[in-house]
Amino acid sequence: MDAKGDGQPKEAKNRTTVERKSERELVVTRTVNGPARIVFEAWTRPELFKQWWVPKSFGLTLISCEADVRVGGKYRLVFRHPAAPEPMAFYGTYLEVTPCSRLVWTDEESGDAGQVTTVTFEENAGKTLVVLRELYPSKEALDAALESGAQAGTLETFDQLDAFVVTLAAT
Repeated sequence: MDAKGDGQPKEAKNRTTVERKSERELVVTRTVNGPARIVFEAWTRPELFKQWWVPKSFGLTLISCEADVRVGGKYRLVFRHPAAPEPMAFYGTYLEVTPCSRLVWTDEESGDAGQVTTVTFEENAGKTLVVLRELYPSKEALDAALESGAQAGTLETFDQLDAFVVTLAAT
């Protein structure tokens, strides 16, 4: 399945695809206009990550971003939304870190319902193929994630990543 968000064709050459690969796995793919080194830094340096990660249309504010990007290191993201009385925290542990090519982390805020996320970065001719795989503990957990509307946010986030990397690579 190709998810484009608003149903309108994108002007940019790159597009994000979201595909359910199995009952438990969701795969997001995007070619980003920049070298793997810069794309990896955008994912692993908190001061860069917070500039592109939050889908702008969701009304969320990323109020805190901490990341100790090493095997066994922790991350914690805290968001605020005008409709929510309290901030929301997302956190987990890095399981694998291979500079410029691979990141694997857990999402622990949901307890046993949290997924394991793997992101790979493959450079070709100055562009980077980013493949994000989310493996959920059950079909029901993935169904719930899809029903939450998070998929639209993922599409917007990857558009923001591409635009950010282009700007970052130009500096």
